[in-house]
Amino acid sequence: MLPLILEASELVQQKYTGSLRLLMMTSVRRLLISLPLLVIPLIWGCRRSTALQANRNQEQAVLEQVEPVELAVPVLPTRPDLPRSPSGAHYPLFPVHSDQLALLLSDIELAIRNPEVSPEAIPPLAHQQQVIYRVLSHRPALADQVRSKLEDRWRWVFDQHLAARRSFLAMHRGPASSTLPAWRIQTPAPPDQLLKAYRSASASTGIDWEVLAAVNLVETGMGRIDGISVANAQGPMQFLPTTWMEPGIGRGGDIRDPWDAIHAAARYLVRRGGLQDIRKGLWGYNNSNHYGRAVVHYADLLKRDPLAYRGLYHWQIHYASSAGDLWLHEGYNQPQPINVLQYLRQNPHSRPAG
Repeated sequence: MLPLILEASELVQQKYTGSLRLLMMTSVRRLLISLPLLVIPLIWGCRRSTALQANRNQEQAVLEQVEPVELAVPVLPTRPDLPRSPSGAHYPLFPVHSDQLALLLSDIELAIRNPEVSPEAIPPLAHQQQVIYRVLSHRPALADQVRSKLEDRWRWVFDQHLAARRSFLAMHRGPASSTLPAWRIQTPAPPDQLLKAYRSASASTGIDWEVLAAVNLVETGMGRIDGISVANAQGPMQFLPTTWMEPGIGRGGDIRDPWDAIHAAARYLVRRGGLQDIRKGLWGYNNSNHYGRAVVHYADLLKRDPLAYRGLYHWQIHYASSAGDLWLHEGYNQPQPINVLQYLRQNPHSRPAG
């Protein structure tokens, strides 16, 4: 099975608006990030929400490190002239200085894990987080500078993200594609519903739920991609129809249904030896050691830091093309492959800002 996507998150639902008055209400630390970038900030309101119930002891250890006074959502860099998607969102800007990146990334990681931050505020934070890690995976010198300026508690998280991304990059050595795929980018199943499916499949097979979530993430962005791979793999867990029909795998379920596909993936990993060695099972899922290492990095992140799921769930669909790392927003719908430049003429928001 070939992964359709290497990182993904949900479409940003809110427009970036703001004023200098709001900027003055933010913390001095965020002001230092935004002024050098000449951005117009937006602060999303915060309201109480409930943290994920799993792994309460691990989550509490993370939450104890959250400063109770830091309840404001980080100010994300923006500009009024940027092209926007149909939802009003733009491609996240990438700060150029390592100190700005370290401060912004720390604030984002903290906010994602803070149950006081409204769920509605998470998608744009997660997309910004995703873009930062994607860019830094290509720029090792800058990545080292950023890492050196992070607090200790975020360095291991930083290392897992970059190691996973670089493992996926090692899978693809050929030229970038000059066409975009015939996909439809859709809204995935709700995060709690997916979490329930991961845990149910884990309880019935013994495969860690974090591994199933990581596979779902890298294969289709947790179900955002509705499309067929070059190898004819289908559905949110990217099964070949022939594999799905094997006795004991699909069990008469729907290859496109998240619940059925997640449970089938767990059974398939067991069949391929995943209970004895999860990397062996993942090799059966995708014949690449790089793939297995990347999935394990994301799974390890979720095991040690379950609240990281709040961010990973919202990662967007990005596609490495000949025109750069393009964002395929929710609502992208191409029945046939389309030339990259042709697509960008109609959707300039999909490429990074110059």
